Amino acid sequence: MVKISVLYPNGDDARFDFAYYTDKHMPRTIALFSAHPGYRSTSVERGVGGGAPGAAPAYIAMCHFVFTSADAFMEAFAPNAAELQGDIPNYTNIAPVIQVSEILMQ
Repeated sequence: MVKISVLYPNGDDARFDFAYYTDKHMPRTIALFSAHPGYRSTSVERGVGGGAPGAAPAYIAMCHFVFTSADAFMEAFAPNAAELQGDIPNYTNIAPVIQVSEILMQ
């Protein structure tokens, strides 16, 4: 299993519309991805603090997709990339950081 993490770094001019993201973008993304047999789950998180008391979070938002493999993710994502990436300006001005991780324990 792999986890594809989409991380939105915090910053002074960072904008993130959680209502749009959770009400429109993510339901559409889940509908598209869940049609693929390798899709397993999605989670969305809002950063609320950093490691030190009172510190700002390193990431404003995080989204994690679990798939059976990185290839399965790419098979689900590639045909929908233009639509999903084209929607990014509707909810943020942040360039996301993407990481693919192997799940060792869950």
